[in-house]
Amino acid sequence: MIFLLKDYLLLNQRNIVNSPLCLSEKLLVVTVATKDTDGFRRFLRSAKHFNYTVKVVGRDEKWIGGNYMGAPGGGQKVRLLKSALEEMKNQDKIILFTDSYDVVFASGPKELLKKFQQARHKVVFSSESLIWPDRHLEDKYPHVREGNRFLGSGGFIGYLANVREMVAEWSGEDDDSDQLFFTRIYIDAAKRKSINITLDSKCRLFQNLLGSLDEVVLKFEDGRVRARNLLHDTLPVIIHGNGPTKLQVNYLGNYIPNAWTFETGCTVCHEEFQPLTALQSEYPLVVIGIFIERPTPFVSVFFERLLKLQYPKNMLKLLIFNKEAHHEQHVNSFLQEHRNLYRAVELLGPEEAMDGVTSRNLAFDMCRQDQNCDYFFSVDIDVVLKNENALKILIEHNLPIVAPMITRTGRLWSNFWGALSPDGYYARSEDYVDIVQRRRVGVWNVPYVSNVYLLKGGLLRSELTDFELFNSHILDPDMAFCHNIRSKLRKNGIFMYVTNLHTFGHILSTENYQTGHLHNDLWQIFENPLDWQERYIHPNYTHIMKDHLIETPCPDVYWFPIFTDEACDHIVEEMENFGRWSGGANTDPRIQGGYENVPTIDIHMNQVNFEKEWHKFLLEYIAPITEKMYPGYYTKFDLAFVVRYKPDEQPFLRPHHDASTFTINIALNQVGLDYQGGGCRFLRYNCSVEAPRKGWALMHPGRLTHYHEGLPTTAGVRYISVSFIDP
Repeated sequence: MIFLLKDYLLLNQRNIVNSPLCLSEKLLVVTVATKDTDGFRRFLRSAKHFNYTVKVVGRDEKWIGGNYMGAPGGGQKVRLLKSALEEMKNQDKIILFTDSYDVVFASGPKELLKKFQQARHKVVFSSESLIWPDRHLEDKYPHVREGNRFLGSGGFIGYLANVREMVAEWSGEDDDSDQLFFTRIYIDAAKRKSINITLDSKCRLFQNLLGSLDEVVLKFEDGRVRARNLLHDTLPVIIHGNGPTKLQVNYLGNYIPNAWTFETGCTVCHEEFQPLTALQSEYPLVVIGIFIERPTPFVSVFFERLLKLQYPKNMLKLLIFNKEAHHEQHVNSFLQEHRNLYRAVELLGPEEAMDGVTSRNLAFDMCRQDQNCDYFFSVDIDVVLKNENALKILIEHNLPIVAPMITRTGRLWSNFWGALSPDGYYARSEDYVDIVQRRRVGVWNVPYVSNVYLLKGGLLRSELTDFELFNSHILDPDMAFCHNIRSKLRKNGIFMYVTNLHTFGHILSTENYQTGHLHNDLWQIFENPLDWQERYIHPNYTHIMKDHLIETPCPDVYWFPIFTDEACDHIVEEMENFGRWSGGANTDPRIQGGYENVPTIDIHMNQVNFEKEWHKFLLEYIAPITEKMYPGYYTKFDLAFVVRYKPDEQPFLRPHHDASTFTINIALNQVGLDYQGGGCRFLRYNCSVEAPRKGWALMHPGRLTHYHEGLPTTAGVRYISVSFIDP
């Protein structure tokens, strides 16, 4: 009985010593990293989260081990590992050797070591479903009952003595294949048995993504995120984006292990954050490249927003590339008034006959050649950057390439892609809609950004020295740029990001923009309704009901703000530019029946092809008011026109009823400034509105009760827009 108790105690002690908790003190993660990259920092962040002890080798070396994408390589890793193991004395140490730039930990040492023990071998390699680099060795691989059959060299775990024995045979060159070296050891039955090697065939420890993308999904747990292998129903500890699966591990790395969770949101978004307020010196110098490549609405508004950008203008250089003659007036007007505010301004206009590819390459090179250029901020003219602090925010993120997320109003279109199709075009990632709609907020590693982004100038002078970043025989310039960025920076682990931590703005629709009018933005109420409203609808319009802004100057006559001064000016200028004012005669072929009882000097909206847009304006902005003031009526206009009153032309309008159920009369210029006199008198009530406010609408019944007249304009020119509403 005594011996049995002694044996029990001894066995229990051995179990405690060999428990994953105790073994974790003996675990050492060894990885190779010759550069401090975004991918490497991601790897270290996940290792630190789980308290792994990491030894990094190769920090002072130049990488000459190949690029993995076109040909085998990686021998440099084996040499560095072999050298590191020779210095280690503790034979009980457990070595986890793994890549780092494209690897992320999903769980901690305890789970890793438990699964390692359950494998019942001294060395466990990651596995793959595809054989690489020599498919002729397939028949020499031992068969497995279930799971992946082939070895992956990007990750393995084993006892120091066994791993040391395994790499002792290495005598190859730095650009020889590490995968082939370990494969030949594994397929040699004697060596496999001597070293005691097996594969993690069901991906319990290691998940290589190549050949397994359809098997791996995110699994959200309480406050953490795992990758789940659906085929084997396992939760791998280490996720490796081997081969051409870098973008997929980048996607998973946006979440694993706790970068973003439903409980905490983004936990890493401010890790690289550097507030500008902490700078002891002046702000970084930013070169802003502005690209005008097609006719675009609201260009003058773009430059107004540029002026409001909250950044010292003496630290901004402007490079404006304008391909469109139509927009020369907008660019020249801005530069004439504000050029001197900026550190420097350079303009390349239509006369240069420069295409978009050349202009963007040249813009990048201007920053590249300027040692003082800290950042290049690329902005297309169709970007509506409403956040005045956008540039500051992007700089403070302290990332190599970062874009503010902007979307197209009412659509899921945005300036980033969450994934790529196999042929390199757009594909929708699982989280794309949630990011676009800001149900998930963070800083996201993505494969494509466009329209507006910030890039570090130092990156152009170090990693992106190639002048022709936007060139491609088959891809659009923006796609070519991102393709070249991914290709050139893949080996360096530098990423592109998009941030939706803040709302930044949106992008305009330019597809149906026409340039045949004087003020073409007036016609944008369908294509870009929010921008149209911001420019043309009175800022107090949205407060009409809440703040009781509707006035009643006469019985059943309602007065409220509707248009901005700019809207009024543009309508008037558009009509004068058209110039075909009616003669004021009773005979009028423009109307049904051809006879006007009370004629005016006017131009109908349909004469300038503005009838459809005016109807939309009435439905969107007038109808909500009429439904409150005249319940039971809906707004359907019968006739709309702009009237001109001049002392020597038609100074007044005799008393009359309108041919409408009710009428909308909007003052388009300012009494006292543009004209004298004018106004409207309702005879039945002996009530007059003699000082119409520019941009305000006067709404009154047309027939029966509100017999009215237009009071004489004694000087200047008065303009009003009139709409007859006949429900």
